[in-house]
Amino acid sequence: MKNSKIIVMAILFLGIFVTSCDDDDTIIEPKGDYENGILIANEGPFGSGTGTVMFISDDYTITENAIFNKVNNQDIGNILQSIGFEEDNAYLIANVSNKITVVNRYTFEVITTITEGLNNPRYFAEVNGKGYVTNWGDPLNNNDDYIAVLNLSTNIVESTIPVAFGPEEIVVVNNTLYVAHQGGYGQNNIVSVISASSNSIVKTLEVGDVPNSLTVDDNDNIWVLSGGKPSWTGVETKGVLSKINTATNLIDTSFDFQVTEHPNFLSVDDDYLYYNLGGNVYKMSSTASALPTTEEISGLYSYNMVAKDGILYATDAVDYASNGKLYLYDLSTNLLTNTFTTGIIPSGIYFN
Repeated sequence: MKNSKIIVMAILFLGIFVTSCDDDDTIIEPKGDYENGILIANEGPFGSGTGTVMFISDDYTITENAIFNKVNNQDIGNILQSIGFEEDNAYLIANVSNKITVVNRYTFEVITTITEGLNNPRYFAEVNGKGYVTNWGDPLNNNDDYIAVLNLSTNIVESTIPVAFGPEEIVVVNNTLYVAHQGGYGQNNIVSVISASSNSIVKTLEVGDVPNSLTVDDNDNIWVLSGGKPSWTGVETKGVLSKINTATNLIDTSFDFQVTEHPNFLSVDDDYLYYNLGGNVYKMSSTASALPTTEEISGLYSYNMVAKDGILYATDAVDYASNGKLYLYDLSTNLLTNTFTTGIIPSGIYFN
């Protein structure tokens, strides 16, 4: 009897020990090789070749070029315009090839390819299980632009929303989509406000000429940076920075640049806005009453840039024919901390 009690106690102790170890040593399986890192979308040479995607791990110890091609033994297509995300999926938009390739964002294995219902697709946003994709249509026709509404369960374009010409970047706040109309091959000056409930335009806001970027701050305000018409148009206009109050869908504030100033690449990090003007990076508080007059970083002629968690990520297309560069700057010191070689024409910067 005594031996039986000892055996029972030993079994109970072993069970408790194993359970405790299981709780303490729970292993979280990685979602894939490309989790926890930076993705760079390289457009690729225009009209030939293919776009590529580069992966850089968060600790910068792993870099891998052309991950899509490596995993799937196929090309993305020409040009890789942008990448959209929804849960575990990534949507690779190739505008010249007129297709969207859906992949698992962590493994980059192909799930499906969408070719129907697209005409020069540009950018992607997700609302309520639907993907909204801006489409230029024929760049020489100002009357055929639209937003494709993509059912993300079936990966079929189920409807379209006609819009003004040149729709580009698209963001979402509170079930409402905001589309910047840069103007395609021309120049436009509006932001379309679209209800995701009715899939219809509820308002059109006039901003500066050529709205090239827009972003959402921590208070759900939308900031729109318009570059203005360049001098080669013969009617050069100033750049404008506009703030849209999404509670009222009105423009609360606008800041005018000089007529010869054409800013680009607006990004927000914490309570600060960053943009590039003439190869210089400027920083502005979201509560500022005037544009900054002194640059934070000089001599940075980027192809795109994004500020996140105190780091500025800036791409350089170099000569537009060979591999480009990605530069990382510490925004607390404004010093260059890392440089990476990318694919051809690095444009999109994403965090995975």
